[in-house]
Amino acid sequence: MENGINILSLFDGISCGQIALERAGIKVANYYASEIDEKAIQVTQKNYPNTIQIGSVSALDTRSLPNIELLHGGSPCQSFSFAGKRNGMSTIDNIEITTLEQYLELKNNNFQFEGQSYLFWEYVRVLKEVNPKYFLLENVKMQKKWQDIITKTLDVEPIEINSALVSAQNRRRLYWTNIPNVCQPKDKNIILDKVLYRLPHGYMKEEISFESKYPTLAAQSPGTKHKVITNTELSDYAKSRVSERKGNKLGLVYSWYNDKVHVEKSPTLTCNSNCWSATGGIIVIENDEYRILSPEECEKLQTLPENYTNCLNKTARYKAIGNGWTVDVISHIYSFLPEQYKSE
Repeated sequence: MENGINILSLFDGISCGQIALERAGIKVANYYASEIDEKAIQVTQKNYPNTIQIGSVSALDTRSLPNIELLHGGSPCQSFSFAGKRNGMSTIDNIEITTLEQYLELKNNNFQFEGQSYLFWEYVRVLKEVNPKYFLLENVKMQKKWQDIITKTLDVEPIEINSALVSAQNRRRLYWTNIPNVCQPKDKNIILDKVLYRLPHGYMKEEISFESKYPTLAAQSPGTKHKVITNTELSDYAKSRVSERKGNKLGLVYSWYNDKVHVEKSPTLTCNSNCWSATGGIIVIENDEYRILSPEECEKLQTLPENYTNCLNKTARYKAIGNGWTVDVISHIYSFLPEQYKSE
């Protein structure tokens, strides 16, 4: 314990868990990361070069690992998400998987699985094999049927935490953990205005006349100019230009006027590699220009260190950030680990 504990991270992504452990003051001896996305691994190794990469969770032989005291991971959510198919954990033949034993039998018989959310059962397999002192599983809000299956399997009730309490992003997630006494974090009252940069990096800028193109907004009194511009309030010109670029998907448009933005929280960032979808379809109006959120702003919404992902290209950064955890939520949960796990 003097030199720290061994951590096993499944579906490690860009290793948001390592940042959270660091912020919570947890002493780490070895950090084993199971991840297959090369770009995510690139980000991890840039920031934490001592990370021990161990490959795919499906092929993981836990007998090669030392004693693991903390296991964490966020298994793929697409088949659980209300924005997806919501077919949960199943085979392509629509056989629903409700136990580890059933999953292992199907796997051994070479059944093909729908999506990737079935990988929850690999998390459970590893959990049973390494038998850590503590564990944490993160996933999205989902149908009660699947939530109940996960809860029964892990034998702990989830705690729902909205990232909006610690960031400027609405992101409701479920956390199953046996770390005792975890409660809701205090609201830090972080608003979107504190996250946005002033005329930063030129993402999706367009020279337009604010007065002529946004007459409804421009005609309002100065005290109410910072507000959400709804789709109906946008001029035909703005709609057509945005639609040209992003396939008729307008999304949300935020006004940033008189150095204020009225909207307090961003929608949930996503893992979609299309930067428009990844940023929730947000356009920020800045005086005479409009743009989408920059990767640096998305990092701040996830409470990542600034430029944490800057070893990737812009599109890959959006995907990696949207796929990650809100670091300060995880750090809050780990603050409830026993004092013996923490640095002095």
